[in-house]
Amino acid sequence: MIQAFESSHDGWGVAVLVGVPHSDAVFATSPVNFLNERTLKGTFFGNYKPRSDLPGLVELYLEKKLELEKFITHEVSFADINKAFDYMIKGESLRCVINVIGD
Repeated sequence: MIQAFESSHDGWGVAVLVGVPHSDAVFATSPVNFLNERTLKGTFFGNYKPRSDLPGLVELYLEKKLELEKFITHEVSFADINKAFDYMIKGESLRCVINVIGD
C-alpha cells in the first residue's frame, strides 16, 4: 500500500487501494507526500452500485456470457457456516456459497 502511494507522481499521482487489508495492516507515510498533491483512494467492492449494475450482470449471466460458477470454490450448509468463515480467514476460499435452504 505504502509503496504504491509513495511511488505515485507528484502533482497528479493517484494510488487506489483495492481489497481488504490484513487486520493488523498499518499505513504510515510522511505528510509531505500529501502536500505534494498525491492522492490516495480506496474502494470497497469496486464501488459497485447494485441498483444500476446488477441488472446488466444478471442479463450477462442468463445469456451465458458471465461464468460465475468457476469462481465458487466451496459450498456449505447454513449449519456449517463457521466452516465458511474458517475458509475465509485462512484464505482458502475464493467464493463460498452458503445454502440456507435445507442441507
